[in-house]
Parts: sequence; structure tokens; C-alpha cells
Amino acid sequence: MNKLLTFLKQWTLVVALCVGSLVYLLFSEIPVLEPIGDFMGPKLVALLPYVIFLILYVTFCKIQVKELRPRTWHFILQGIRVALSAICVALVAIAPSAGWKLIFEGMFICFICPTAAAAPVITEKLGGSIESMTVYILIANCVTSVIIPLFFPMVEKSADISFLFAFLMVLKRVFIVLIVPLCLALLTRRYLPHVAQWIRDRRNLGFYLWSFNLSIIMGLAMQSILHAPVSGITLVALCVIPLFISVFQFGLGKLVGAHYGDSISAGQALGQKNTVVGIWLTLTFLNPYAAIAPCAYVVWQNLINAVQLWAKEKYGVLKW
Repeated sequence: MNKLLTFLKQWTLVVALCVGSLVYLLFSEIPVLEPIGDFMGPKLVALLPYVIFLILYVTFCKIQVKELRPRTWHFILQGIRVALSAICVALVAIAPSAGWKLIFEGMFICFICPTAAAAPVITEKLGGSIESMTVYILIANCVTSVIIPLFFPMVEKSADISFLFAFLMVLKRVFIVLIVPLCLALLTRRYLPHVAQWIRDRRNLGFYLWSFNLSIIMGLAMQSILHAPVSGITLVALCVIPLFISVFQFGLGKLVGAHYGDSISAGQALGQKNTVVGIWLTLTFLNPYAAIAPCAYVVWQNLINAVQLWAKEKYGVLKW
């Protein structure tokens, strides 16, 4: 039993991915269970923003306000993100076939996605800076509101998205999911210090809440991948290329962050993406089949996170 608990603790993210996949398959492929899946699925998906809100509130109760300031690497990584997105836009424009265009669109969304709102949870577990990551996410979302209306019409000519629409869309998501829990956490620290201390003592609470959310997200990813009318080399490419993009972004972020003594936070900042937003943007404005790429990215980025957490547990410090 102890060995099982240790395994579950070390590989929580992998277990969450497997549970999400198995639950989705059970309630979508077994006829007698399909009505339950049809009823419960949308309700679980609707829980996602509320759980993320709670995750961030718990995490932000541990924040040091004096550390909430921009760093140089924040702006360097934004420049890299914009440059990589622009390269993909150029590749879409010169794509020799519809299949290649679809693949390049999938790559584009993997690069342009903003950092996941829950990235501070993994960053904290790995020994990085919650404060640095929080400021980075705010900056990343501001940049996102600018580059979405700039790049999307170049990728898909029919994508009618204005700057005002993109700005308000991002502002709404940031305000509800990020700003409100941050303000509530700071108020809790100021006026209910005993509550904040109780939350801080539950060190893994935010992490396990995130694992629950990840299971739901994995179910969504499985649905998109299994029901996409794409096959052959294109499907394989849309599933495998995000692995290399994920490794590249985590590695590049760590490389840049190492120069500023913050490799863990920078790696998570560039590598851990808000794929739920990416999937929604793709389904709404781009070729919906390109959403397979951010769905696959969900798997790869969390496998990388799982390996990092294992290394941190084993060695006491993340060495890369």
C-alpha cells in the first residue's frame, strides 16, 4: 500500500491523464454508460474555470507581494513567443498542400497559446517563483490580446476578429480567473491570516486540485483526437509534432531563464500552455481540425511536468 501511495504521489499527473482518458472511453464507448457520460460530461467541463479559480486562490495565498515585479526574461520570452508564432504564420502562407497548412496551423496555436493560469502551481512544486510566474501570465495575456487579431486573419482569411474583441475576451478571462483570486488571496492574507496560514500548511492542495482539472481536460483532448476526421500522416504529425514543440519551448525557456537565475519559472512560462484557450480559439477562428495539436500538447506538456516532478522528488532539487 505504501508503495502504491508513493507511486501515485510521484506520478500524479500521469495518473490524472490516464484516469481522464479511461473515464472518457468508458462513458463514450460503452452503450449502457453513454447517457451518464452525455449528462455528466458538460457539467464536469463547466467546473473547469471554478476549479482553476480555487487553485489560484490557494496558490496566491502563499505569494510575497514585494516580489510581484516584472523581470527582464518576461519580455524576452514574449519576444520569442511572438517570433515563433510569426514564423508559423509564414509557413501557413507557403504551405504546399492543405495537409501541410493544417499541420502548420496546429503548430501556430501551440506557440501562440498564453501560459496556463495554473502554471504557478507546478512552478511552486518545482521550486520556482510563484510571484514571477504570476506577473509573467499577466504580461503574456496582454500580449495575447494584441497578437491574436494581428495573426489570426493571416492564418485563416475568414477569421474575423477585431482588436477590441480579442482584448475584451482576454481581459474577461484574466479578470475572472487571475485577478479576482489574486485580490481575494491578498485580502485573506491581510485580514484572515489564520485562514491563509491554514491554506499554506496544505502544501499540495492546489496541486491535487489541478490534477482533478487535468483529468477533465484530458477527456476533452481524447474527444477531439478520436473524433477528428483526419487520418494518416497528417493525424500522426498533429499528435507527434507537439511533443517536439513542447520539449523545445520548455528547454528554450529554461535556457533563457538560467541567465537570470530563474530557469524553472521561465521554463514553465514558455512551455506550460493554456491549451483550453488554444482549443477554443482554434475551433472558433481557424481550421477546427487543427485543434488536435493543442489537444496532443496537453499530454506532452504534462508528461514533461511529471518527469520534472519525479526528478525534483528524487534529487530534492531540479537540476535542469
